[in-house]
Amino acid sequence: MGVYLNPSNIGFEYSLRSEIYVDKTGVIGYANRFLMTQQRYICVSRPRRFGKTMAAEMLAAYYSKGCDSSRLFLGLSVAKDGSYLQNLNKFNVAFLNIQGF
Repeated sequence: MGVYLNPSNIGFEYSLRSEIYVDKTGVIGYANRFLMTQQRYICVSRPRRFGKTMAAEMLAAYYSKGCDSSRLFLGLSVAKDGSYLQNLNKFNVAFLNIQGF
């Protein structure tokens, strides 16, 4: 089944190792602007086969208390964002992937 609460960052790490990885960590900087506001619920919708699972794994790796992801995000665009260290691995995350069902 898997770990649903505070998952590890292994899924995002696999994405980073891929030759076709495109840095989309700017989404994290965007999401950080809305934490602790009325607009804190964000829907990440994309067409079929456009990286929804990768985006969810990236967000889980960044926010999850279950792992230390600082080395994964070094050199990516989110590392230049002012809120990067403020929110890195600070939240409880529930991650459920229903792709295999």
